[in-house]
Amino acid sequence: MPASTDLIPLAVMLCTGFLVTFLATALLAKLNKKLGIVGIDVHKIEKPKLPEMCGLAIAIGLICSALLAAVVLPTEKGHLLAFITCVSIAAVIGVVDDLRPLSSTVKPLLTVAAAVPMVLLGTYVPYVAIPFLGTARLTIVYPLLVLAAIPVLANAINMLNPFNGAMSGTCSILSLSMIVYLLLLGRIDSAIMPSALLGSLLAFHWYNRYPAKLFSGDAGDLTVGAAIGALTIMGQIEVPMLIAMIPHITNAFYLLSSVGGLRERREMPDRPTRLLDNGKLEATQEDKAPITLSRIILAEGPLRENEIVNIMIVLTVASSLLGLLTLLVIPR
Repeated sequence: MPASTDLIPLAVMLCTGFLVTFLATALLAKLNKKLGIVGIDVHKIEKPKLPEMCGLAIAIGLICSALLAAVVLPTEKGHLLAFITCVSIAAVIGVVDDLRPLSSTVKPLLTVAAAVPMVLLGTYVPYVAIPFLGTARLTIVYPLLVLAAIPVLANAINMLNPFNGAMSGTCSILSLSMIVYLLLLGRIDSAIMPSALLGSLLAFHWYNRYPAKLFSGDAGDLTVGAAIGALTIMGQIEVPMLIAMIPHITNAFYLLSSVGGLRERREMPDRPTRLLDNGKLEATQEDKAPITLSRIILAEGPLRENEIVNIMIVLTVASSLLGLLTLLVIPR
């Protein structure tokens, strides 16, 4: 394990991500509300209108943190440039989708562009450590996997954000898991940007937790998903992070398979949950409604929105612990 002094850069990056995102979120919330960029919180009886697209603050926090990291770690400028470009492209796509919704096929295809800098700047190692089997050399295939992995993860994160604090809560756990995995592997420098991501998510969660004061929008969801994908690749922790993201991957799999492919929420005739008069949510009984993780959770009976999110967070903690066990059996 690293010495306590080795953790100081991580603490600095966590604080930087937190402070920048915290201030940027407050400013964006005021600006977006003034501009009329708002969304309806459909899971509340009173249907409040909240500032939308405020997750852009997470991108701002990550970019500022990465610029600071480039000063501290000049040898990592290539990786940090790829990360900044990846996050920026994902954020721009998210902003466009928030302001003028993209089709269910165009958005995933566009997010492939966020992965291109990772390939062009060579910020990956084409060797994947597999539990019990050893290391697989994927020199030819790996760049293609990068181009697929980042948009898949970005959209999987986007799909698991139907409730207040769902994205920021579960992804905070994933960010913390990345830090733990990397520290156990002795890759302290690789844990710097995950620390910044954790700080940014904690700051945003303060505003987005139940009852939310604002929404992330695709600007935030795609940014976080792309960031997790990029940091997973750069940190060479693909397998344990794949395990840690089981709730997000499961949700995406069931959703897509139940509706027959890529669909935007607005294109679905029925929602997976229904709001009751007492403020609780129940699983819908409509045959055409998509199957999602929230609908599966509600199969036992109605719950309040925050209770559903708490279960999602617990599931992410459990899958992250499984990821940790996976890491421990990977040959090094």
